[in-house]
Amino acid sequence: MEWLNYHHLRYFWSVAKEGSLAAAAAKLRVSQPSISAQIGELEAALGEKLFQREGRKNVLTETGRIVFGYAEEIFALGLELMNVVNQRPGSRTLRLHVGVSDSFPKLLTNEILQPVFALPQTVHIICREGKMEDLLAQLAAHRLDIVLADEPASSSVLFKTFSHSLGETGTTVCAEKKLAEKLKRNFPKSLNGAPALLPTENTSLRRALETWFRDQKIEPKIVAEFEDLALMKAMAAEGRGFIALPTVAMSDAMAQYGFQPIGRVEKCRVQFHAITAERRIVHPAVLLITHQARVMIRDRC
Repeated sequence: MEWLNYHHLRYFWSVAKEGSLAAAAAKLRVSQPSISAQIGELEAALGEKLFQREGRKNVLTETGRIVFGYAEEIFALGLELMNVVNQRPGSRTLRLHVGVSDSFPKLLTNEILQPVFALPQTVHIICREGKMEDLLAQLAAHRLDIVLADEPASSSVLFKTFSHSLGETGTTVCAEKKLAEKLKRNFPKSLNGAPALLPTENTSLRRALETWFRDQKIEPKIVAEFEDLALMKAMAAEGRGFIALPTVAMSDAMAQYGFQPIGRVEKCRVQFHAITAERRIVHPAVLLITHQARVMIRDRC
């Protein structure tokens, strides 16, 4: 197995950070040819060019930008390590890598993460949004500490994960004020033929809504379907149709978008889960947010 030469990586990082060979050489107190030669050895080891000429300047290639991002983290961690070993003030920052599934309410995510900022230890949160299967793969590779989702991990997943229930809530149908006032009358029958903005069919909320629509013999006019629920809310704020949101997220949606409730649907349930790679949660920030999220969801529902 060939190991990365961190000395070469540091020279590359310095040039990328300082913006030129000359500036990096002056800061590191070495010659420009020496830096250039060691960057060349790094490129040879990686099999990729890290810089390319644009006019009179050297700029990062696509691979160079990727390597620079990793180098930033590597040398930041190295500095933290020295601080901790030497017991200097400002010990190691706690990192929390959070995955958020596409269909998880983002306003609720914000509230779930808020308690982390009150921890006495400095916390650096890295959030990634995506499809469930992609996030679970990152969780299995230990690139994420937790995944927030509106459904538990499927039993068909090839790696071991553990779903921790945060609670569940009913659903509230809402809309922009003028449309909401119209649809409040004779709810839920008023939704029959009414313009609807719905999440895509692969989401648990959409499946729950479809079941409820069938039970109530309601056929709304589907104007649009969304994977991006923030875009769905933005269009609903323009009065293009009614939407359905988890009741626990309604107060924030009303404050941010001006929505008015049309009616609550308790039979249309939405679950919330924290998914981890370990059965027993040990990350202090994950412990905090899972506990606080359960309390918050319980109190609002």
